[in-house]
Amino acid sequence: MKKNQIISLLSVQTEDGERTESELFTNAVLNCTKNNSTITYEDTEATGFEGSVTTIKIINGREATIMRTGSSNSFLTFEIGKKHYCQYGTPFGMLQMGIYTHAIEDTILENGRLYMKYTLDVNASTLSDNEITITIPDFRKG
Repeated sequence: MKKNQIISLLSVQTEDGERTESELFTNAVLNCTKNNSTITYEDTEATGFEGSVTTIKIINGREATIMRTGSSNSFLTFEIGKKHYCQYGTPFGMLQMGIYTHAIEDTILENGRLYMKYTLDVNASTLSDNEITITIPDFRKG
């Protein structure tokens, strides 16, 4: 399945016991097969990365990358049960962060949903627990 879709990105961040949620609706290009999914969208002022393009790739439901190019550049690697050190670009400069992935659930072809849960750390100190849920509000199988 390859198509242009409106997607919802729900981000949940828990830091020091305080939970914050944000949701964004945006246009995206989805390219999904049985084993791999790719979601590409243009960042906006709402994401804080206006002028960048973000591509999320899910591989065999156990690994993922999030690559942002443009005004801010990042390359993050997610693999269930493993920690990866990644470069994360912000409008203020680059950070090196550790990412420990708890879950990746790619069910885009079945019900229009991608879920990722992970913990971020900086200098070996936990920064936050995070969840990203991407849904296709107008999902129709096939």
